[in-house]
Amino acid sequence: MTTDSALQRSFRLLVTGGGTGGHTYPALTAIRAMQARLAAADRSLEVLWIGTADGLEARVAPAEGIAFRTVATGKIRRSANPLKMLSAANVKDMARVPLGVAQARSIVAEFQPDVVLATGGYVAVPAGLAARLCRRPLVLHEQTVRLGLANRKLAGSATRIAVSSDSSLPLLPAELRRLAVVTGNPVRPEVLSGQADKAVQALNLAGFDRRLPTVYVTGGAQGAQQINGVVRDVLPWLLGHANVIHQCGPANTEELRAAAAGLDPVLVGRYHLTGFLGAELPDVLALADLVISRSGAGTVAELTALGKPAVFVPLATSAGNEQAHNARHLADAGAALALLGEVTPQALQNAVGPLLSDPALRAAMVERARAYGRPDAAERLVDVLLTAAAG
Repeated sequence: MTTDSALQRSFRLLVTGGGTGGHTYPALTAIRAMQARLAAADRSLEVLWIGTADGLEARVAPAEGIAFRTVATGKIRRSANPLKMLSAANVKDMARVPLGVAQARSIVAEFQPDVVLATGGYVAVPAGLAARLCRRPLVLHEQTVRLGLANRKLAGSATRIAVSSDSSLPLLPAELRRLAVVTGNPVRPEVLSGQADKAVQALNLAGFDRRLPTVYVTGGAQGAQQINGVVRDVLPWLLGHANVIHQCGPANTEELRAAAAGLDPVLVGRYHLTGFLGAELPDVLALADLVISRSGAGTVAELTALGKPAVFVPLATSAGNEQAHNARHLADAGAALALLGEVTPQALQNAVGPLLSDPALRAAMVERARAYGRPDAAERLVDVLLTAAAG
């Protein structure tokens, strides 16, 4: 047994990033994987998370028993018009960044992390810059195909840049490519361990016809009006070919329930409408033969790790149009279908119809999707963090 004090003391990881689930959950999954890795070597992990008071991370980190600190930061409100970027709100927020860097520098100097992990979001900028000022190794993790704004600002300070896709590498400036490593986007382990029969029991899907494929429709936790609208308009046709689990957002259930009320009772039995899915989600994903969803980085990572055929309806207003990039990248490889531009009921029917009627077509898409999936992404990211910490 080694007596080296550096190996005996706990490993210190400082995490920064958040605002949304896309930045928060990959960090949390990496923390859990790091804890397990170190525990197997009889070492402990100390984690400190720097985030914003009103971001998702402010709820997630304390709920996981992770120490949490906030710093001043500024959010850039983007616009295609450069003049609008010079808005009073942007100028005011950017003036807060130096204060945030000073606050973060004090926190980093006190905590003395072995490595800093930045997963994006504007809150990551002050802590990432502080890591450089304090000469601590900085690992960036990018969930989308292209570097997000925060990671672009921090790239020059990074020790390593972990990206989620091979297709990100040629998009990086040449001087950054040597720092890049493809890890994938960490996926929560529970998502990968669902059981289809549990979904049938938990949701009481007694009216489902198991001879038909099952479609899972989701627009995220709050639902998506665009997806809800086109699915509603093709619902009689869709239920004639499939069972449907539709996670529509809590505010939209009554409207969609009313739309389905006039359908044939047999079709209604194949339609499970819910505002929100919690612990049942992994089992629903296991049951699904096809998913209709947005194409955020987290969703893409989960569906490719599971090898699920998908029809993506990208959120047009996503930062940097990243959802369209994600969807197009997989669609070009035959690993998904992407509805880009105007999304009509007929366009959705044209995309979904062949996949529902042809099991072989679905099976081919399963294999292509799995080729892009990285279920071991969290372990790969832990490797990068430990290597960066070791110098």
